[in-house]
Amino acid sequence: MISLLSRRFVVKHFYALLGLLFLLLLAGPGHAQKLAAGAKTAAADSAALPAPKRQFRATRITEAIKIDGDLDEAVWREAPIATRFIESRPTPGRPEKHATEVRILYDDAAFYIGAVMHDVSPDSIFRELTQRDDLGNTDYFAVFLDTYHDKLNGYGFFLTPGGVQLDARYSPAGGEDFNWNAVWMSQTKLQGNDWIAEIRIPYSAIRFSDAMEQVWGINFVRQRQSTRQQFFWNEVKPQVDGFVNQWGELRGLRDIKPPLRLSLTPYVSSYYNHYPFNEQGKRNSSTSFNGGADVKWGINESFTLDATLVPDFGQVQSDNQVLNLSPFEVQYNENRAFFTEGTELFNKGGLFYSRRVGGQPLGFYDVDSRLRGRNREPDGQIRQGEYVVSNPGVTRLLNATKISGRTKSGLGVGVFNALSNNVYATVQDSTTGERRDVLTQPFSNYNIFVLDQSLKNNSYVSLINTNVTRQGSTYDANVTGGLFRFADKANRYAIKGQANYSRRRGTEFGSEKQIDNQDGYKYQLELAKISGNWNWSVNHGIESDTYDPNDLGILFSNNSINQEASVSYNKYEPFWKLNRFNTNFGLYQTLLYKPTRYQDVGFYSSFNTTITKNFFSFGGNMDGGLVRHEFFEPRRQPLGEYYVRVPANIGMNGYGSSDYRKKLAYDVSLAGRWYAADGARTGRNGYDINVSPRYRATNQLTFRYSFDWSLRRNEIGYAGNLNKNEPLDQPFIKNNVADVILGRRNRTTTTNTVSAGYTFTNRMSFTIRTRHYVSVARYRDFSRLNPAGQEETVGYQRNRDNSFNAFNVDAVFSWWFAPGSQMTVVWKNANASSLAGDQTLPQYFTNFNNTLNTPHNNSVSVKVLYYLDYLTLRPKQK
Repeated sequence: MISLLSRRFVVKHFYALLGLLFLLLLAGPGHAQKLAAGAKTAAADSAALPAPKRQFRATRITEAIKIDGDLDEAVWREAPIATRFIESRPTPGRPEKHATEVRILYDDAAFYIGAVMHDVSPDSIFRELTQRDDLGNTDYFAVFLDTYHDKLNGYGFFLTPGGVQLDARYSPAGGEDFNWNAVWMSQTKLQGNDWIAEIRIPYSAIRFSDAMEQVWGINFVRQRQSTRQQFFWNEVKPQVDGFVNQWGELRGLRDIKPPLRLSLTPYVSSYYNHYPFNEQGKRNSSTSFNGGADVKWGINESFTLDATLVPDFGQVQSDNQVLNLSPFEVQYNENRAFFTEGTELFNKGGLFYSRRVGGQPLGFYDVDSRLRGRNREPDGQIRQGEYVVSNPGVTRLLNATKISGRTKSGLGVGVFNALSNNVYATVQDSTTGERRDVLTQPFSNYNIFVLDQSLKNNSYVSLINTNVTRQGSTYDANVTGGLFRFADKANRYAIKGQANYSRRRGTEFGSEKQIDNQDGYKYQLELAKISGNWNWSVNHGIESDTYDPNDLGILFSNNSINQEASVSYNKYEPFWKLNRFNTNFGLYQTLLYKPTRYQDVGFYSSFNTTITKNFFSFGGNMDGGLVRHEFFEPRRQPLGEYYVRVPANIGMNGYGSSDYRKKLAYDVSLAGRWYAADGARTGRNGYDINVSPRYRATNQLTFRYSFDWSLRRNEIGYAGNLNKNEPLDQPFIKNNVADVILGRRNRTTTTNTVSAGYTFTNRMSFTIRTRHYVSVARYRDFSRLNPAGQEETVGYQRNRDNSFNAFNVDAVFSWWFAPGSQMTVVWKNANASSLAGDQTLPQYFTNFNNTLNTPHNNSVSVKVLYYLDYLTLRPKQK
């Protein structure tokens, strides 16, 4: 029935729906609460206010503290105690039953935390050993520091009973970011029914002002994994927006000075690579040696310079390659430490996609078009032409530098700069054997500049500029963005927005053609209720048809107008047999910006909860939409005339996770999507299954397996580019203009991932991860796409079936042999293959056997980095 609604009716009345929902959001929750009870409304309003800020005083010391897990020095016994923690989950507001006691000391060089966690028995203290920055199934204690007391940005230092360290940065842009790493000392000890944490955080690990007397934001958290309870010293209410703004205050810090923060971390690495070319004159193996360094320099008390010189990223985890049939690129995770640590300022506004730095060369896919083809010489001899010998898929960085920090007035400043060298593909003449280099990426400079001013009431304003400058006759790119967030004093309502301008100048790479999207813009505006059980938001935004931030950012599609309204209800206290209950519902609409055309309209909703008795978590999602017009799928410019019709559809999925405290636990999810009939196009649907069991054999040994399977039946999509030299394509190319050929296909994707880890100590571990991915697309029939979404069945005969296999093994031995110093030994095995047409392998096990029996690239590497701190190396003062 939904497919019978006219598009004109939907577009005309969608705004009325948005307005109605907005009025319901404003009036509905409050009205419902009034009907229930006026007293409950007052109580709910009170619960949405932050708890009063507790205060604590640190104790200055002059004697040395030994970090050994024993709080036996007299200064520990005499220091004030922070206790009476408050539960945050699963039952917010309850006082802690088994006390936590925290003491704080400081001297001229460091900040010390001593914590005693009382418990019922040693068996109640969970202590799985894991790698650094991985919690696992364990208790933990953490201290949080807001050294500038701006209530937006902070540090977190976590410690488990097994002595595993975790550290994080907190910011509006990055949320909780465990990619940040600092060098600090800690020790734990089990003592009867208690466990003890002793921590030393040197001032060189954090940033703070040089004021004579300081007030820091501070909080402590304790996790009792046996009961899945989390407690904070200063109560953190889940219904209050924000985290750092709910910390207490640390006073009594006097006469501490930011030290000279200067460290050097040199590295050496060695690689052995083997690939069975088995060709005459071509070696199957090669070796390489590398060296470089990371430098960290505290320019002043607020700002730090981080630089990596001749970096080596060869040991990072392999990308999860996939078969991409969409018109958009695949976004990969960032695994390089330099681009994940301390980048919260540079991620403001979403304008920085770090994989662009040192990423795929601009002209990677253009090399084939620049080869000399087969031709006949004047003397009648046939010259076979050129072929590609090598074509590097990444750009080698020369160096990268970050300068970032925040002043005592709350102004954050960030500068990022990186340089990459020329990249060349090597091609060879088939007849003469002569080789030549083809430039695929010119010498390039990548730059980001950020200003971020923290304001009262959990608010901020920011300015971001990204710039890419390339050597030679190609184009440069610049994007400038401004964003803001203003919340009211009670932290209940907020308005936020963003406006960006993109500018590109020059010619397309390898061409004399001028860039055609020289100027573009984007803006987004949102009004929201952010605290309480009932929350809502409405937003509106535009991305112009020429907006393009993709030289240093990532945007899959521009040229859109979007608006959305949503409402959510979250119950944070346990009720009935459930711990919590979270729900939301929203409506959205998108239009093509230029020319203005209908694109999509729909809804979404979700819920999730946890059963109190067995901690089984489960939830579900449902979404649906009317007929959607896919303007990008036809790959035809300019946009607006051609689009692919996607019928009205509805999708549902459900998921569940068992209690991770058990030795055997699992995650499972099931999803389905069903489409309405569209003329002769019937039977379109899709299904997804994920099953991920995990087994913890001991506190040191774990195994995980993940099975993912998806099926897309009767999917309609772009069948591929037509080639004028391909006889079966020629009837569909007229006057050098190719038809848009769509195909109805069935696509099956299967991914198996097996991983295991053994942790020898809290500083030494071994992990191995194996992933096999196969995706097969088989076409049933084809049609010609005409303007206005009209499809015409054609007898297209070219076999467009294809399959893609990817196989990876990543095995890593890691040893932190000294603070900040690490040795890693990595073995990588990789294979990827694409088969098209009659070569396509339709069966999974056929693909798997083919993957195992084709050549694999093997790499073994050893990397050693050593942390040198000036404060440790300098001569001691007498």
